[in-house]
Amino acid sequence: MNGKKGSIRIDICLPSDIVVPEAVKKPITKVPSPRKWLCDVWEFARQDTNRVTFALKVGLACFLVSLLILVRAPYDIFGTNIIWSVLTVVVMFEYTVGATFNRGFNRALGSVLAGVFAIVVIEVAMSSGHIAEPYIIGFSIFLIGAVTSFMKLWPSLVPYEYGFRVILLTYCLIVVSGYRMGNPIRTVMNRLYSIAIGGLVAVLVNAFIFPIWAGEQLHKELVNNLNSLADSLEECIKKYISDDGSKHPDFSKTVMDDFHDEPAFGKCQATLNSSEKLASLANSAKWEPPHGRFKHFFYPWVEYVKVGNVLRHCAYEVMALHGCVHSEIQAPYNLKCAFRPEILDATNQAAELLRSLAKDVNNMKWSFQASLLKRVHVSTERLQHSIGLHSYLFTTNHEDSSAKAQLKTTRFVSFNLKNFNNESNEPEGMVTGNTTTPSAPIEAESYHEMIRRQQRRLHSWPPREIDNFKDDENVVSDLMPRMCALESTTFLSLATFTSLLIEFVARLDHLVEAVEKLATMARFKEQIMN
Repeated sequence: MNGKKGSIRIDICLPSDIVVPEAVKKPITKVPSPRKWLCDVWEFARQDTNRVTFALKVGLACFLVSLLILVRAPYDIFGTNIIWSVLTVVVMFEYTVGATFNRGFNRALGSVLAGVFAIVVIEVAMSSGHIAEPYIIGFSIFLIGAVTSFMKLWPSLVPYEYGFRVILLTYCLIVVSGYRMGNPIRTVMNRLYSIAIGGLVAVLVNAFIFPIWAGEQLHKELVNNLNSLADSLEECIKKYISDDGSKHPDFSKTVMDDFHDEPAFGKCQATLNSSEKLASLANSAKWEPPHGRFKHFFYPWVEYVKVGNVLRHCAYEVMALHGCVHSEIQAPYNLKCAFRPEILDATNQAAELLRSLAKDVNNMKWSFQASLLKRVHVSTERLQHSIGLHSYLFTTNHEDSSAKAQLKTTRFVSFNLKNFNNESNEPEGMVTGNTTTPSAPIEAESYHEMIRRQQRRLHSWPPREIDNFKDDENVVSDLMPRMCALESTTFLSLATFTSLLIEFVARLDHLVEAVEKLATMARFKEQIMN
């Protein structure tokens, strides 16, 4: 007995030869070294230098606002209310200039409305006497909280959700603190002045010191999505055409890994996931003044989102093509090679059209894409004609007829031999009267039995060993239709792949129309293609 009174400690000594299971052992977590952590930070900052710029600007804005507290003169004027300037900078400073303007508008409008409501309620409460004053203030807080929380859920008012939250927060703090501190009107005005100072500092620092414009970010994002989809399409088609089935990965493993090792899949997935980012950037860009290459008012930022939506529908087809690349049922390699020139031609023309659109949007110069679009359609029509001309390759009826003939011959010979042996009740090869049991049918039966076993193995899906089949005469007749159907499915998988490619090309027409509308409304310079 050791330790405190009444406690018992039992020491158990385990033999050294006992092996502790792996599940019991605690996992050893490796702590990243400071050098590796610094390398990761450096790489993260190097990928986008605007991240460093944004961080430094936030630090500068907070420093400038804090001088109002550190310096004695401003602090003597505003007192402790100057802390609202720091709070305003923290919650209002956003990554882009447009987002900061949007947040600042919501902040200013919410603060002004909250101040007006607070002044009105305080005047009414003070004129009602000391007994009714706390009840009026309490009921007003309940009413403002309920109304603002309900209105920010209204669909058309969702973009102003932050403004309603500012109204509720500012109103509650002003009314409650003014009720206890005395002179509530002066408290309201000082806090509004502090909020205005913080908002002005945030806007000036963000807009005039290395500004990060949401419109420029939106423009680059759309261009990158067009180029990424073109690269993803080409890489996907090349991998499908060059896949001979020797290195086809296990489907369960590819599903678990989610194809992270394939750049083409990652690019296509990034394009699909960019819709929310495009909408957010467009909403922020609407608040920005004319700047850089976007020099006229009411720039059509919404058209960028519409082009992104059409591009996302094209990316759906590319994602489906990736699914065909990793599907369990694959077309024979020789069949892929038969249509290889037509598929590659259609793919290259479509990718060239996408890159041409990306170049036009990037340079803000519109060149009529009639010639490129016509070449894409010609290559697609050539692919469709080739599929129609060689449609017999997608069926296996000509192979099934010979297999069925062999099966019928096998079953006929086997049936005659069984009847003959049952009637004679004598061993094979013995003489009955003047008739001897022929040995040729026995050789034919063994030959056709071998053919039948090979048919079972080749036409089964998934492939099965020969010994897994039962030696029943009705097995082949029952399995052959299903085996042939599954075999034809492998050929039809190529037809599915080509149909998805043709559908992708068909959707490019809508993409060209969307980009043309953007070029018209954004006043792109027109140029004639050679």
